[in-house]
Amino acid sequence: MVQETILKPSDFILPVFITEGEKVKDEISSMPGYYRYSIDLAVEELKECWALGIKCSLIFVKVPDELKDNLGKEALNENGLMQRSVRAIKKALPEMIVMTDVALDPFSSFGHDGIVEGQEIVNDKTVDVLAKMSVSHAKAGADFVAPSDMMDGRIGAIRQALEEGGYHNTGIMSYAAKYASCFYGPFRDALDSAPGFGDKKTYQMNPANRLEAIKEVEMDVAEGADIIMVKPAHAYLDIIREVKNSVQLPVSAYHVSGEYSMIKAAAKAGYLNEDQAIIEVLTGIKRAGADLIATYFAKQAVQLLK
Repeated sequence: MVQETILKPSDFILPVFITEGEKVKDEISSMPGYYRYSIDLAVEELKECWALGIKCSLIFVKVPDELKDNLGKEALNENGLMQRSVRAIKKALPEMIVMTDVALDPFSSFGHDGIVEGQEIVNDKTVDVLAKMSVSHAKAGADFVAPSDMMDGRIGAIRQALEEGGYHNTGIMSYAAKYASCFYGPFRDALDSAPGFGDKKTYQMNPANRLEAIKEVEMDVAEGADIIMVKPAHAYLDIIREVKNSVQLPVSAYHVSGEYSMIKAAAKAGYLNEDQAIIEVLTGIKRAGADLIATYFAKQAVQLLK
């Protein structure tokens, strides 16, 4: 009766990795129990998750190397893997909220979130592509686009492009406070999107900074974001609370791949109880102020809650 924080299935956003082919289900070696699916099997997995009460998915695609370049041309292909995935999911599950990753790293021959000139990731040229990419996703049927790139000004540009394209009901979930974290490694394995040179510290945030997160969030709110995301989650609970206290929008948090894999590894070694750790960590993220939690434990957590 007096419990303050209660997890429920509708709290969760389920990340889904999609690859080319048919009947493909490849386990990600650094993320035990998590898979890359071909579109057909991704749809079947999402049907199962929908029946459990998960109402939202966040789609990522693994792009073949031969389609990668420095300009992200494949990201704008209306028959690309992302666009086909969205259409298939919305056809099978029209009421599921489908969010799409908007960033160039899966499409980049350099593995960076933006266009590279020399050794620099250029902001404004990248923003132009991200806006076109978002319109392409909206045209395919995405309910939300989720820019994860951390380029300056991209939320305003995407909002303007969506409005001009007539996609007035397409939302934007902004990765507003995304830190240059060591916890992204397994994700980059999943999509083969590790940076080919340097790191992402010129556009992602310094983990030591708190006030910068509020500044970044306020900029994205002013530019037209509908949901604000903090990433990672478990090591940034104070940032989630700061953001929640500073905005009047829904706040999401991304419990990232490294945070998932740590629990899996510790449980396998017998250091902790996996089921208890999942619920405790996710409860902590919600208690910190997250209205929505993107987590690779979404399906497992809902099964535990039931």
